[in-house]
Amino acid sequence: MTDKNRSQWDLKRFVETLTYFEVVPLINWIQDLFQGRTKDHQNQPSGAKQVGVILVAGATGGVGKRVVRRLVEQGYRVRSLVRDIEKARTILGDQVDLVVADITQPETLTPLVMANIQAVICCTAVRVQPKEGDTPEREKYYQGVKFYQPEIVGDTPENVEYRGVKNLVEAAAKYLPTSEDQILFDFTNPSTEIKNIWGAVDDIVMGGVSESNIQLVENTALFAGNVSTANSGGFASVRTKNFSPAFNLSGYEGIELRVKGDGQRYKFFLRTDTRWDGVGFSYSFDTIANTWINVRIPFADLTPVFRAKILQNSPPIDTSQVSSFQLMLSKFEYDGQLNPHFSPGGFALQLESIKAYGGENLPQFILVSSAGVTRPGRPGINLEEEPPAVRLNDELGGILTWKLKGEDSVRASGIPYTIIRPCALTEEAGGKSFIFEQGDNIRGKISREDVAEICVQALKQPQACNLTFEVKEGENRASSVEWQKLFSQLQPDKQ
Repeated sequence: MTDKNRSQWDLKRFVETLTYFEVVPLINWIQDLFQGRTKDHQNQPSGAKQVGVILVAGATGGVGKRVVRRLVEQGYRVRSLVRDIEKARTILGDQVDLVVADITQPETLTPLVMANIQAVICCTAVRVQPKEGDTPEREKYYQGVKFYQPEIVGDTPENVEYRGVKNLVEAAAKYLPTSEDQILFDFTNPSTEIKNIWGAVDDIVMGGVSESNIQLVENTALFAGNVSTANSGGFASVRTKNFSPAFNLSGYEGIELRVKGDGQRYKFFLRTDTRWDGVGFSYSFDTIANTWINVRIPFADLTPVFRAKILQNSPPIDTSQVSSFQLMLSKFEYDGQLNPHFSPGGFALQLESIKAYGGENLPQFILVSSAGVTRPGRPGINLEEEPPAVRLNDELGGILTWKLKGEDSVRASGIPYTIIRPCALTEEAGGKSFIFEQGDNIRGKISREDVAEICVQALKQPQACNLTFEVKEGENRASSVEWQKLFSQLQPDKQ
């Protein structure tokens, strides 16, 4: 093609594409400077945020507030059950969705409170303090080691540790997802995040003139536009911004698209490379004109490519680090071969959902209980060697007895669960090695920081499903923790 026959290249649209995807940070910095904008890290796309809400009960307590902080740091959408919004805001900050509810009052666990939950972490507990009183910061109780004659203040162990937990379990069972598939993008009910993270990447970036966009139309996402082969071009696509943290899809077999097309062949890409022009993992699929179909894309069938050239020696995709998604209509297949079902001009592909399929079960209800719950009344127990809660179980309203009944309600629910029984809780910094045991015999201590970390890690481990275990800290500091190994050494509860 001669220069006279070349179509006019749109420099403005080229710059807009680079700006939207922040390919050249200097351009974005200059724009923000002139428009008086500041970088909003809270609105950065997050893979963890796309897969439902983590509901935290007991969110303002010693363990609960640390669980919330860790979840937020890792990009999860967090919803905290609280009784006093203003007080909770001072403890938990502004990045957390707060809802007023009380697990001892089941009528407060409304659809608004429970909607779109992915998992529940329950850190609720009755209030215990020394009989002679405590400091405003509860220093005597919170240190967790030195013994003070304790008493229950406020609601009873029966109401909180048993009936409250049972209420929460029964409410959660109605809303937690039961499928082994996980919706990643639901265009029938799009969130703000979905609307703001997809943008066009057309052959304008290579000098072409094709043009496309994605719009939310009639409860679907419509990827449509015009593909031109002028200027040696011939592709249009829409792509997400990079997610941070990335999607962890390591427990799934592949991706399923629900689409209605126009009879052409499209490509779907996953990327683990956060660079703009990096390696992509591609899958080509045909559509049937004006017909809804499900397209299953096994991770094992993805083809590693760089600019439509197959990378023969590339390792398989790391599905724990999926940073972006892309849909494309291209004149080319791979390695210079032409797309056999391509025609230039207008095109349209409707998309209803993108989900991961074939997932492993993960824990959906994490309960923080206590070591010692089975010891009151156990034959052969030497009470002099036991912690105060065991020795004074009756005086404390049967606190451990009711905790055990709360555990039983979780185990009987049918919800995949993890029940954590920490030894004496402390305000120490944590970071020690962990000792996991079963049988409810160990004694020791562990920081609330470390218990919070165990709660969050359990959400990610299929090996943590349907486990009840005790935990205390070891003597040495841990440079790293092999979570899969720790959970794998435990025996699942007998159902």
